Amino acid sequence: MNESIRIALVDDHCLCRRGLTELFDHCYGFSVVGDTGNAAEVMRILNERQPDLLIMDLRMEPVDGLSILGEIRKSGCNTPVAILTMSDSEADLASAMRLGAKGYLLKDMDPEEVVSAVRRIASGELVVAPAMTMKFMNFLQNGEQEQTRKTSIELLTEREKEILQHLARGESNKVIARMLDISYDTVKQHVRHILFKLKLASRVEAAVFAVEHRASEGRTSH
Repeated sequence: MNESIRIALVDDHCLCRRGLTELFDHCYGFSVVGDTGNAAEVMRILNERQPDLLIMDLRMEPVDGLSILGEIRKSGCNTPVAILTMSDSEADLASAMRLGAKGYLLKDMDPEEVVSAVRRIASGELVVAPAMTMKFMNFLQNGEQEQTRKTSIELLTEREKEILQHLARGESNKVIARMLDISYDTVKQHVRHILFKLKLASRVEAAVFAVEHRASEGRTSH
């Protein structure tokens, strides 16, 4: 009953990681068991330290939090992940939720609010920052549109499906053009068509969709 909530931190700003570590170390019932700013270290920490909750930034370099979250999901790891970010973008919120995040918190929240929210997430609740409540409601109301996207992939040409998979790997238009031996402008045009057909707002959302679609195909094929 009195066991600490074991937390791991992922943020490419060392100062932020140190601040969060100090915050949780001074709060009863928490234990920071690992932290990193390196995407390549995340899975090692999850496997070796086995935290109860991973708290992760979204906007990181060179690998963003959504890409890391997608890799965690593809690996089959079921450690809950809470996003702690400066981004109040509805698109980022929706992408994180679709990838299975259990919380979406903002860095401008009061420390006490963050601690309280993290306790709730660790206990199994899905928590979003108060400032994101309306955007989260919009995300829930647009759930039917997400179902439509799952069938919309049938509208893509074979070339567009191929490019969609490259987007899922985080490759730039220049890299895709070189790998497929087509022009940069042709790739840009294909990406525009993909976003239009799938009713997505950005290439990041397209990458998230591709990861999710591939995961759902894997589940149905078993």
